[in-house]
Amino acid sequence: MLSYQHAYHAGNLADLHKHALLAVALDYLTRKDKPLSYLETHAGRGLYDLTGPEAQKTQEAAQGIDRALAQGWLPDDHPLMRALRAIRDSRGADAYPGSPLIASHFLRFEDRAHLAELHPAEFQALRRVAGFAALHQQDGFAMAQAICPPDPRRGMLLIDPSYEVKTDYAAIPRQIGLIARKWNVGVIALWYPILPDHRHLGMTAQLVTDFPDAMLSEVAFPPARPGHSMTGSGMFVLNPPWGLADHARQLEQIFRDRA
Repeated sequence: MLSYQHAYHAGNLADLHKHALLAVALDYLTRKDKPLSYLETHAGRGLYDLTGPEAQKTQEAAQGIDRALAQGWLPDDHPLMRALRAIRDSRGADAYPGSPLIASHFLRFEDRAHLAELHPAEFQALRRVAGFAALHQQDGFAMAQAICPPDPRRGMLLIDPSYEVKTDYAAIPRQIGLIARKWNVGVIALWYPILPDHRHLGMTAQLVTDFPDAMLSEVAFPPARPGHSMTGSGMFVLNPPWGLADHARQLEQIFRDRA
């Protein structure tokens, strides 16, 4: 299915959770004087206009990043805040970066990036802003399976599906298992939504069983609007960088206090 477009949801509270952890992980990984690889299975368009008709229709950013900035949820020196300021300085005050552009803020000349996006319109939009990466208009899991282990071998993979197909939940643990066997040193991060029917529980139970030392972070928040079903956000991270679990706990407390 190719109906999902993240422009309707960019900058919501799930993005804040996911992107804060992504930025902290990449900030740490790029401190070492060694090149790395960055991969994404579902990259989206990379850059979003929060004044656009999609964002205005749902108002999810108003309940997400706009509210968090107004209330000071994250300190000014937080890696996500630094990346957001840099991107808005160059792209405009109403821009919101997807994970590819957040990653581009941290990646260095010697690093390598591979971004997969299957949706034709989203892929064409991604091409306009992601010149730093090798782009793949194909199934993201197929791309990851083909490239892993990447060169450089050190690095991170973000898996961020739309979950339009309910069978994704059952298929993802096997996909991660295959990738992890090929790339046992890679930081493998999976984002997932938390919905009222808790359909994620079987997936996370299997992942925790398969990878008991991995990091699991979940936050809860009210629906962004009447009828909206997402009430939380989850991140599963295999081989989390040093300090990421501590930051996740701090972020979870912020959501408990503010969301």
